[in-house]
Amino acid sequence: MNVKRLTAGMMASLVAVFGLTVGALADGVKGMAHDGGVWLQTPMNEQAAKIDDFHMLLLWIISVIAVFVFLLVFWVMYRYREKKNPEPSKTSHNTLIEFIWTVVPIGILVFIGFWSIPLLYYQDVVPDTEFAIRVTGNQWNWTYNYPDQGGIEFTASVVPNSAFKNPKEMAGYETELSKFLGHPVKIQNRLLDPDYRLVVPVHTKIRLQITGSDVIHSWAVPSLGVKLDAIPGRLNQTWFEADDIGTFYGQCSELCGQDHAFMPIAVEVMSKEDFAKWVKHAKAEYADAGTTALGR
Repeated sequence: MNVKRLTAGMMASLVAVFGLTVGALADGVKGMAHDGGVWLQTPMNEQAAKIDDFHMLLLWIISVIAVFVFLLVFWVMYRYREKKNPEPSKTSHNTLIEFIWTVVPIGILVFIGFWSIPLLYYQDVVPDTEFAIRVTGNQWNWTYNYPDQGGIEFTASVVPNSAFKNPKEMAGYETELSKFLGHPVKIQNRLLDPDYRLVVPVHTKIRLQITGSDVIHSWAVPSLGVKLDAIPGRLNQTWFEADDIGTFYGQCSELCGQDHAFMPIAVEVMSKEDFAKWVKHAKAEYADAGTTALGR
């Protein structure tokens, strides 16, 4: 039995019972969220899989606690109702109960700690990586720099809503992005597609060095298990490794101003051979160029 799918089905059923709209679960949709999803995005590497497993553990724990408290409240309401207890009890302390409600929560937290602390360590300690990428959050776009690939640099901004209404304008964005990536691209995801994408090779450990140029931003790609704040004056670092070729989407996850909702992230994962070709092409076109969005 697939415990994850069983749990997802149970939660979807509970949501449906309480009258909320339930769409298809996000499980099975690669690299992005979708309308009506009620679950985590499909993990596309070991980091995201570990986070997903920890989420499932916490879900079972809090579900058991919620059911227990719910039943306990109704039992107390029934057992100690005024009709059955016309004379209230004078009891003010119960040593055993007080001991239990102190020790049991501590035990639950210790149990969770045995899972969460190794996960935090796994995410926080950067292993040996093949190269680094510098990520700078701006109001309201992302600048990427590849110091180990000759200083390739470009700034990725959201494809504006007007392009989704104007085929000619969209064609311009698609032509530029296709030229940038080295293969034909269709832009279809409003508010998720930027005009340029972070390009990385598959099965490669990559160090991310993240900072902000103005206010605090947060670089987050859920399906890759990455989320880290971009803080002005401070260089944070993390890492990730993609296990599959494709495009994986994220967004700024820190309130950073009026256009916070318009800071999408797209990670284009290529084969190592295609990445080498892209680097050669990008060095000629985008090294130290500070490329920005069309018309900006």
